[in-house]
Amino acid sequence: MPNPSTALSPTPPDWPHCGHGTTPGDPVGCRGIRIPGHRACLAHLDDSDRDAYLAGLAPGSDVDHRGTSFTEPLLNALLDALRDPVTGHSRLGSARFDSATFEGDAQFGSAIFHGEARFESAIFERAPLFRSAIFQGDAGFESVIFHGEARFESAAFESAAWFRSATFQNSAVFSSANFGAYAGFASVTFRGNAWFRLASFRGDAWFRSATFEGDAHFGSATFENAAWFQLASFASHAGFERAVFERLARLGPLVCAAKLVLSGAVFSGPVNLSFAARHLECRRTRWSSTAEVRLRYATVDLSHAVFEYPLTIAAEQDPFVLAGGTQLPEVLLEDGADAAVRMASLRGVDAAHLVLADVDLSECLFTGTVHLDQVRLEGACLFAEVPPGLHWRRWPPVRFTRRRLLAEEHHWRACRPRAVPGWTPGGTDTVHVGPLQLAPVYRALRKAFEDGKHEPGAADFYYGEMEMRRNADDIPPAERRLLTAYWMLSGYGLRASRALLWLAAAMLATIVLLIGFGLPRDDPKQEATGIVPPGGGRVTFEIGKDDPRNPTGNRFTGERFEKALNIVLNSVVFRSADQELTTAGTYIEMTSRLTEPVLLGLAVLAVRNRVKR
Repeated sequence: MPNPSTALSPTPPDWPHCGHGTTPGDPVGCRGIRIPGHRACLAHLDDSDRDAYLAGLAPGSDVDHRGTSFTEPLLNALLDALRDPVTGHSRLGSARFDSATFEGDAQFGSAIFHGEARFESAIFERAPLFRSAIFQGDAGFESVIFHGEARFESAAFESAAWFRSATFQNSAVFSSANFGAYAGFASVTFRGNAWFRLASFRGDAWFRSATFEGDAHFGSATFENAAWFQLASFASHAGFERAVFERLARLGPLVCAAKLVLSGAVFSGPVNLSFAARHLECRRTRWSSTAEVRLRYATVDLSHAVFEYPLTIAAEQDPFVLAGGTQLPEVLLEDGADAAVRMASLRGVDAAHLVLADVDLSECLFTGTVHLDQVRLEGACLFAEVPPGLHWRRWPPVRFTRRRLLAEEHHWRACRPRAVPGWTPGGTDTVHVGPLQLAPVYRALRKAFEDGKHEPGAADFYYGEMEMRRNADDIPPAERRLLTAYWMLSGYGLRASRALLWLAAAMLATIVLLIGFGLPRDDPKQEATGIVPPGGGRVTFEIGKDDPRNPTGNRFTGERFEKALNIVLNSVVFRSADQELTTAGTYIEMTSRLTEPVLLGLAVLAVRNRVKR
């Protein structure tokens, strides 16, 4: 039977071939290599000649069956002829199966290839089994097509293994496989699931331009040398859970249409990760050296990750550029979603060495993060904001001043009684925290912004810290009242408009009170009284004046308003207007001179806090 992969090719192979079954449409016929001393391949030998050939084989013999078509009985007969009677395992020397076709199940399980094993361009019509096979020489599977499930679990490749341009139409199982030297999977296509759990790569592992159309599982795999995944494409889930990368690893740029999992993975050497993925899960991932993670589209979960050296997570604004200057195709992700990078969680992370650049933190969970005050935020790092507009759901109506805040405050406020619309509740798996836990988070982020010379940003987090202190359960009542007054009067010294409104209201109230009760009816007149002695001599005068009296007629006149305004303006700056006042007016002025300068100072402080650098 001719090889289906080359049956229509008019070019004969470069080995002496069988030629059986030639037709006008296929002048070459069977491409199988001739058996030495015969003019036919193993598949087309007479039964007696085939039996004689197989009888001449011994465990460890070299075999060359390039281009040959194997039925399952024929392959089993060949492997039985090479079986070691002591171990029960087939042992092959140098094995050449290039362009061979395996029509049935190819049972190479536990086989030992002492020399080079070549399967380039072979076709496996059904499920090939290489479980626990040992390849002591180079193993070449370039351009192979596996139509059935390919099982290589626990296989040992002691020398180089080549799978370049191979196609796995079904699942490919390399679980617990041991690659002792170079492992080349460049340009491989996995149409089904690819299993590399517990696989060990002692040499370089190349998955450049590999295509994973099903799930890719690299859980607990070990990469002792360089691991290259540039231009790899994952159409579904990609899992590297508990994988170990001993040396330099360069994963990407690659595209993953679903979740890319690095949870529990260990990067012992410097690493450069470039992903365009929907989700990146790095729970309990450990970076023992410097690392840079450049992302597009991704939502990142960094819970309880450990990094001992600087780790940079940055959003890439434009598609990744390849070595030739072309852009990495992102067809799997182009469904209208923006390419922004969002952080989902930093809980349990020591952020002392963490750098975030152009990352959306509006849904990030921060509670439990250690050394959050040392995190570096570069570029445009976005946070959540308060619900906009005026809310009439309760009385009095509520309007929140725009500020940055944490997603966890959103969750807490959404769960409170009479919560206004716009606060976002957490998901069903969200662990809700309260003001007592959020206050130190706001304090740490405020310090991080201050250290970065971003005072306006720090002001928002100072406001959040004070809000959480005011609403915490453990605060004494006196302190709560003091903070509430501070909040109402000036927004904790950050809302200049609020302080100015209170100042204007206080001044207006003072003016009204002075006009009504503080200014006398007329300026009191002085009188001098004394007695002149009859014989003349020294006269003693007593100078007195009438007590100021409130007017009995119209008090609200322009003249009285002008006097009251003059008194109030002088009170704001601690000056006296030298205006005669009634007893009530004296107390009104004293109160004005105490409160209004304080409100003016709060307004000035708020302006300074918002504009200083």
